[in-house]
Amino acid sequence: MKDKMAKLKISTLPNDKPVKMTIELPAPVHLDLLAYADALARASGHSVSDPGKLVAPMLARFMATDRAFRKFRRQSAQEKTGSAL
Repeated sequence: MKDKMAKLKISTLPNDKPVKMTIELPAPVHLDLLAYADALARASGHSVSDPGKLVAPMLARFMATDRAFRKFRRQSAQEKTGSAL
């Protein structure tokens, strides 16, 4: 059985367990989040029961498109591994 396990291409699974956070939003940001949920519901035809569920994809999209942050992450990863890609 151990020989078959050695042929697997994936050795470990990433930690994708959600982390619960409690945050306070300024009232205008909360209102915008509610409005965004409404706009998304109208555009997609699917209602958003919990606008808080929009926060994670919004943050992920924001960080993925922030050039300065991506550059920082690359540099940080290079410093940790000691490589000069």
